Amino acid sequence: MSKQAVLKLDDNEFAFPTIEGVEDEKAVDFRSLRSTTGYVAYDEGYGNTGSCQSEITFIDGEAGILRYRGIPIEQLAEQSDFLESSYMILYGDLPSQSQLHEFRSRVRDNAAVSPLMAEALKGFAADAPPMGVLGSMLGALSCYNPELATNDRAVDLENFDQAAAVAIAQTATAAALAFRSSQGKEGNAPDPSLSFGDNFLHLMFSEKGQPYEAIPEVSRALDLMLLLHADHEQNCSTSTVRMVASGGANLFASVAAGSAALWGPAHGGANMAVIKMLEEIRASGDDGSSFIEEAKSGQSGKRLMGFGHRVYKNFDPRAKIIGKACEELLDKMGIDDPCLDIARNLEQAALADDYFVSRNLYPNVDFYSGIVLRALGIPADMFTVMFAIGRMPGWVANWREIAMNPKMKINRPRQIYQGPALRDYVPMESRG
Repeated sequence: MSKQAVLKLDDNEFAFPTIEGVEDEKAVDFRSLRSTTGYVAYDEGYGNTGSCQSEITFIDGEAGILRYRGIPIEQLAEQSDFLESSYMILYGDLPSQSQLHEFRSRVRDNAAVSPLMAEALKGFAADAPPMGVLGSMLGALSCYNPELATNDRAVDLENFDQAAAVAIAQTATAAALAFRSSQGKEGNAPDPSLSFGDNFLHLMFSEKGQPYEAIPEVSRALDLMLLLHADHEQNCSTSTVRMVASGGANLFASVAAGSAALWGPAHGGANMAVIKMLEEIRASGDDGSSFIEEAKSGQSGKRLMGFGHRVYKNFDPRAKIIGKACEELLDKMGIDDPCLDIARNLEQAALADDYFVSRNLYPNVDFYSGIVLRALGIPADMFTVMFAIGRMPGWVANWREIAMNPKMKINRPRQIYQGPALRDYVPMESRG
């Protein structure tokens, strides 16, 4: 029998059941709180609220643990790749060889967007924000694939395999087409002979007579970055996907809402903030040493971007993985970039400085992913788009988890009203 939590209000006591997760997470089940007591739980920002029970991702921020479907991120990074991990995130288990082959083929075969959609991309201003374009295109997938986006939950689940492949594949294709359109260039057709990541780089950078040539370290770094971003529990964008899905919205509408949530600088723009910081340091003529001291003083208003994490109170496990790949990538490419030199200086200084170590301000995944993307030639305003490409499997899996729950109710948080109390309407002539 589960434990009970007892809430005392005035002279009355109310007992509520508890829920325990498979990793010993504990929650008080307050679903009957309002009907039983007349009260609601107040938790601004939902930092202590379990909004759902999910089987997809487990995080222990204190211990620095991240697992997809129970498998440690370290094992997946070492032995898997983005599409294999995506399959597991979507369907629950690692695929057999035939299942993985079929999944890869389905993603590859759905990489090309509708010609009408490709034409529509040309209608955006050249300086349109890439995340604005991507969000528009994700929403438009409902229009170009109406049979996959009926808003009839049963029908949409029947077509889930196809819709998931479209969402994962065409997010990358639309992003690359939008980038090339902003550069005044014609888009490239997907190359079915390439891996997911190499095909994206081909879509971005191939020119007539000069096709993109894959470099193993580049391919590995990009695939790893996508894998590490594939899901991250109930963050702002994923929670938004689930919120929209709870209303019965189709997959494409739900992930478009997720992309809008990701657009915010406090969520998906963190790696852009890292590059902006590095460029400002370079412009000042500093090698990072002075910036470190000013950040430590707390008086300058300067912050060391890409260090520390809201969830991870120790080291971000993803940072350890991508940090190593980042080092290998920079060594292989031999890039002469002052900003990347400054990044290395900041990393080494912060890891050795007790001020940062004692506060657990270690480099996080955003610090390294920004450096990796810059090294790959991805412009800074595309960084959040890259985040969205990586996060798509998690968004899709969370949509499916909502859609498959026959008892799912539309999400509807409560609030504590703090506006004016009851008052009468005052006619215009009496308002003074």
